[in-house]
Amino acid sequence: MPPAAKIAVNILGRACLIAIFLSSALANKIPNFSSVAKMMGDKGIPAPQFLLAGAILFLIVGSLAILVGYKARIGAALLLVFLILATYWFHDFWNYAADEGRREQQISFMKNLGLAGAMLMIIAAGSGPGSLDKQIEKERQSN
Repeated sequence: MPPAAKIAVNILGRACLIAIFLSSALANKIPNFSSVAKMMGDKGIPAPQFLLAGAILFLIVGSLAILVGYKARIGAALLLVFLILATYWFHDFWNYAADEGRREQQISFMKNLGLAGAMLMIIAAGSGPGSLDKQIEKERQSN
């Protein structure tokens, strides 16, 4: 693949990957802060307003870090923490009976597992071509 195509595909891939996280924060959690915090409290999550504010921060900062590829490994770690906690608290399929949505929760659990895998790949390999991290690395090597 030509270098320009690799850059374009990598940027598009990062944008697709973070779309769910950024839209979750901007279109759901922020405008519905009170109802989301109440739902979290109803699930038994301690300090729901504080943790929701932290989740929003992790979602936005992590998403933007991956999108532009600056400190993408840190951004991926933030989103990984979010995924682990959200998956455990909200997609606990093992606590559902078959007729109460177990399959739907299991599917959501597996989707989040796949996203967690993507975060682990970014943590391991970085954000790739077309990222600020890669540009900074190139500039350091040329000096």
